[in-house]
Amino acid sequence: MAQKIPFLSDFASLQGKRGIVVGGTSGIGRAIVQEVARAGADVLIHGGHREDAAQKLTKEIQQTGVMADYLMADLQAPDSAHQLVDRAWDRFGPLDFWVHNAGADLLTTPEARASYQQKLQILLDVDVRAAILATKQAAQRMIDSHGGSLLLIGWDQADRGMEGDSGELFAAAKNALMGFARSLAVSVAPKVRVNCIAPGWIRTAWGEKTSEVWQQRVLRETPLARWGLPEDIAKLARFLLSDEASYLTGQVINANGGAIR
Repeated sequence: MAQKIPFLSDFASLQGKRGIVVGGTSGIGRAIVQEVARAGADVLIHGGHREDAAQKLTKEIQQTGVMADYLMADLQAPDSAHQLVDRAWDRFGPLDFWVHNAGADLLTTPEARASYQQKLQILLDVDVRAAILATKQAAQRMIDSHGGSLLLIGWDQADRGMEGDSGELFAAAKNALMGFARSLAVSVAPKVRVNCIAPGWIRTAWGEKTSEVWQQRVLRETPLARWGLPEDIAKLARFLLSDEASYLTGQVINANGGAIR
């Protein structure tokens, strides 16, 4: 009689692991927090400005039975990246995973009215400098302890181009981050894995409010003919952080419904 294959109910489990989701209070970050907690991980939630949102999400996660806490840090500040790593390890360490999702919102905040040069500086400060310095330091901490996994968030159109000021600026920032992820993976292997998710059109705050023209463009450019959801990215993040992905590092994975242009 053929042997039955066991049902893998614990596939991509994060039971016994603990980590941080940087930029974890809304959108994709919030979904990742919820998903890693669902997978059994204890999670530290970073928020940039809205402490009320961080507190509310922390209480929600604590009710699921895992440990959860939060810390606030403005990543635009010069020394914020190193301070964030130190505080994360003091509060919750040693960490098994670090998800760096934080990015400047230049579409739905007052910064949308900033000049081209001002927007560039914000992106360089938050999306590039803070992400690189924080993940570099986190990787070293993991090497010095028991290893771990790092996950960064890029953008699927960064390496193929998108018209307009926002396209140019976000492409510059996210290409820097995606290239860094590939190189950091080589530097810190074999003890630490580094991967990057490059989302496509994801229905976050901007997607929920944007015009019909953009709604139709998303459907036209996405073979699966729908917006992506934050939960779609979160499920991929869970897998990449789990032991099932132990042979994956240095990858930039497009999660975009098949979009190629």
